[in-house]
Amino acid sequence: MKTSKYVDFKGFLRFKILHLLKNKNLCGDELAEVIGSKKFGKLTPGTIYPVLKILRENKLISFKQCGRKKVYKLTKKGEKEYKKIKRIFKRIFKEVF
Repeated sequence: MKTSKYVDFKGFLRFKILHLLKNKNLCGDELAEVIGSKKFGKLTPGTIYPVLKILRENKLISFKQCGRKKVYKLTKKGEKEYKKIKRIFKRIFKEVF
């Protein structure tokens, strides 16, 4: 999907990852598949894993090693941040639409 150069895709991607992990723990491949199937276009490891790293470094998500895969989950801090971002998005987009 072609996006505008004025849209910060990574910001939306961070929010989408938090949203998905709010409902279910997922590995990186599953996140890429789900997000890619929702009209964002195919996500590469070079897109998704740096974002996961940022979210981990900010303690918004954590992971558990399951064999060769890391299964990510939302932390308490991540839940709070998700709710905060969601309120902001609702307020902004309510004015737009």
